[in-house]
Amino acid sequence: MSEAVHTETHGFQTEVKQLLNLMAHSLYSNKEVFLRELVSNAADAADKLRFRALSDSALYENDGQLRVRLLLDKDNKTLTISDNGIGMTRDEVIEHLGTIAKSGTKAFFGQLSGDQAKDSQLIGQFGVGFYSAFIVADKVTVRSRAAGEAADRGVQWESDGDGSFTVADIEKTDRGTDVVLHLREAEQEFLDDWRLRSIIGKYSDHISIAVEMWKEGTPEQEVEDGDNIPATEGQWEQVNKATALWTRSKGEVSDEEYQEFYKHISHDYQDALTWSHNKVEGNQEYTSLLYIPAKAPWDLWNRDQSHGLKLYVQRVFIMDDAEQFMPTYLRFVKGVLDSNDLPLNVSREILQDNKITAQLRKACSKRVLTMLEQMAKNDAEKYQGFWKEFGNVLKEGPAEDFANREQIGGLLRFASTHHDSDAQTVSLDDYISRMPESQEKIYYITADSYTAASHSPHLEIFRKKGIEVLLMWERVDEWLMNHFSEYQGKQLVSVTKGALDLGELDDEETKKAQEEAKEALAPVLERVKAALADEVKEVRLTHRLTSTPSCVVAGEHDMSTQMIKLMQAAGQPVPEQKYILELNPEHVLVKKLGEQPEGEQFNEWSHLLLEQALLAEQGGLKDPAAFVSRVNRLLLG
Repeated sequence: MSEAVHTETHGFQTEVKQLLNLMAHSLYSNKEVFLRELVSNAADAADKLRFRALSDSALYENDGQLRVRLLLDKDNKTLTISDNGIGMTRDEVIEHLGTIAKSGTKAFFGQLSGDQAKDSQLIGQFGVGFYSAFIVADKVTVRSRAAGEAADRGVQWESDGDGSFTVADIEKTDRGTDVVLHLREAEQEFLDDWRLRSIIGKYSDHISIAVEMWKEGTPEQEVEDGDNIPATEGQWEQVNKATALWTRSKGEVSDEEYQEFYKHISHDYQDALTWSHNKVEGNQEYTSLLYIPAKAPWDLWNRDQSHGLKLYVQRVFIMDDAEQFMPTYLRFVKGVLDSNDLPLNVSREILQDNKITAQLRKACSKRVLTMLEQMAKNDAEKYQGFWKEFGNVLKEGPAEDFANREQIGGLLRFASTHHDSDAQTVSLDDYISRMPESQEKIYYITADSYTAASHSPHLEIFRKKGIEVLLMWERVDEWLMNHFSEYQGKQLVSVTKGALDLGELDDEETKKAQEEAKEALAPVLERVKAALADEVKEVRLTHRLTSTPSCVVAGEHDMSTQMIKLMQAAGQPVPEQKYILELNPEHVLVKKLGEQPEGEQFNEWSHLLLEQALLAEQGGLKDPAAFVSRVNRLLLG
């Protein structure tokens, strides 16, 4: 290797400076995982070369035996992780090692708590595994050459983690990347051959690329009364099994191995919540290994962020994040899919309209939903942990996956008036099991918060009759209910839209009283409608209220208040919507209104009842000052 030339110094991206400081000073609870990250990166580089070489075999440069090597230098106190994979160009080195090559890095630092032990667990969730080298090294040197480039197009990157790095051109005869760790004085344990072999055995047995370490030769040994033991030459020795874990039978793989493989493919530092390993033969032949994480990643709500499964075809790595095999509402699922039916030269474009892809996507989705059903049935507490992390993403399912809508519906959880709590623990099956025999519909309400939902005046008649109502306040809930109108033959009905019809839940005597009140107050309703002019769509009596004088409801086919807010928050134009004003004929204020003669006082009372209802429904008014003035005039009048 020639001397470095054309050396440049660059400053790290701001977030990297913060990250390096965290790495160097964190009380990392398990320092050895730096080796897992670097070996994993090296194996990925080998996988990527194998895929690229499918269309250009010259990239192998007459060396098709892909491997990762660990080299110890006790004199210089360095540990080198070397691969003969795809390698990097000068620009790629600057891009990948000078920045955190992911959007949303601010979210990463927004989650830092100041507790170093906890903060260190975030590393890896943000695609920053390379920087874990600084946990044990006070300087890192990277030498790389991209496959297919000339020997003089090598590049060297070096940094001691102080906020800058240098990049220089070098000559590198072999392709791939060498990461040289200059170990701190306190980290000399990682120069021990046995220690490194045990770490590789623990974390990297499942990697399908061979991980090798140098085994020293032995001199000839004399043996009494026998042939001498001949000398052996030093050689590179494979120290991992290098058998793709998903190709082994389930009985051969321990839970610990499954968990380590999950951490390898997800870069998560926590164990997975559960997993499913299946080999399918028949019309289609494929193996899937799917994991449900325990914690939501930082970019869960970025629907455009890459997600999906690692795709292999006949054990040959094809691509990361193959989103075609997992719908967006299951974007939290991690895993591997190995198909025997796809061509080795498959591309993302080919996958888009491929019949086999559609069948595999359907099968993988069904597998995940079944896994979640079993968890919910067998371990309710564990499922609640899942729901807390991923429930709102699962709610996107009915809109995206019509075929599995009923199965997804069984996995949903809500708060309800059955419990005096905002805990989302009620399933639709729980709700149906508690329904009175005469109840035909599932009732729900959406609002801005749990408090707003649980204290809504729309619930008054339901509480009086002991009818359970599901309480929803997440932004995604309105979207969910627009695409999920029925479950187990029961219609889901919003208590804030359309005319309330309780069917057989109302007795004949109640219905008769309602009709009599409607006839008696018909003139009053006409006067209120005239007083409010074009501010409302309709004025009518209601029997959904018991202690509140008025409420507003949206028309059956109109947008709900929450949908309007959702669209406004997204910057979408929303047409002006008029509500239906409903008056409670039993309330003293409504009775007082009916006693008022036509004139300014009647108009003031009419507007007050409307504004009160709008305030309760929307949480605010267009002109709160006018409302305050009106209240003051009526108090003084």
